[in-house]
Amino acid sequence: MKLIGRSANRLYIYVDDLPLLGHIAFGIIDRGTTILQVRPTTICPLNCIFCSVDAGPRSRYRQAEYVVDPKHMVTWFRYAVKAKDNDVIEALIDGVGDPATYPYLPELVRELKRIVPRVAMETHGATLTKELVRKLEEAGLDRINLSIDTLDADKARYLQGTRWINISRVKEIAEFIAMETNIDLHITPVWIPGVNDQDIEQIIEWGLRIGAGKRFPPFGIQKYEVHKYGRKVPGVKEVGWYEFRKYLESLERKYGVPLYYKKLDFGIRRTKRIPIKYHVGEELLVQIVAPGWLRGELIAVDRDWECVITVIGMDTDCSRAIGRRLRVRIIENKDGIYIARPLSSLQR
Repeated sequence: MKLIGRSANRLYIYVDDLPLLGHIAFGIIDRGTTILQVRPTTICPLNCIFCSVDAGPRSRYRQAEYVVDPKHMVTWFRYAVKAKDNDVIEALIDGVGDPATYPYLPELVRELKRIVPRVAMETHGATLTKELVRKLEEAGLDRINLSIDTLDADKARYLQGTRWINISRVKEIAEFIAMETNIDLHITPVWIPGVNDQDIEQIIEWGLRIGAGKRFPPFGIQKYEVHKYGRKVPGVKEVGWYEFRKYLESLERKYGVPLYYKKLDFGIRRTKRIPIKYHVGEELLVQIVAPGWLRGELIAVDRDWECVITVIGMDTDCSRAIGRRLRVRIIENKDGIYIARPLSSLQR
């Protein structure tokens, strides 16, 4: 692990030796299905006004960004697949950043494809180029989940929180993917009630016209949700799941295409999880190794160097804490993402 950059309010860290299980922002996440989430970077160039993870240059809460070494990621991916008895059909490259910013993306796709039959990625498409898409096709990428929330240039600049985004260029790249490559295009706009209702319908019409969904469902419309550290769209109230389902069903009737998630067939099924190592309430000794993703957090490793643990509630300078030990209690372990609170002061 090494520091590769610094801005006025952010550290940029290259991860090549830490365990890649246990953290929500980087590494590998197993949610008990035949898909493993692969998170190689936390960096995003956009400032989407609805971002649930407060990504981008204008982030209010982030103190560090992470980029994972591709060989290190592949090693841990192999470990995760084996821990699930090789019952994995897809590696989904996603994250709290935009995977298209990852400098080793074709290499990562190529190596993952040698391990599992299917590799997909998520992106807003703002930094995609035809050259990169061709490299991803050659590497064996099966699907791109494209988060495009409007086809209107002005509204795109508003929703993505930046003046430089060129939605016409994103559309052009999407049409190139759908019409001129073997990569499938799965379009995943976020529905923000009262803001982009008409845009969602235009996106559906456009997606059907260009041939999205050659092998997989063409659309996966997402529900706008408010999260603790996410951004809230002014004047917009989050709708419930019942209302969201009714909205999707009305669009299904209008366009004759499945949109509700239970009708979308990706061949996913429940499967064995990577065993949970630490249970809620369990106490253990950890070593602090890095600043946390968000302010007020530290990253620690367990004694066996098998997983990372986010320690919250530490009122201390990161530089003073790194390398020291601390006794903690696990307070969350959902999906093998470990969060703990300190029980002692820092030790040598």
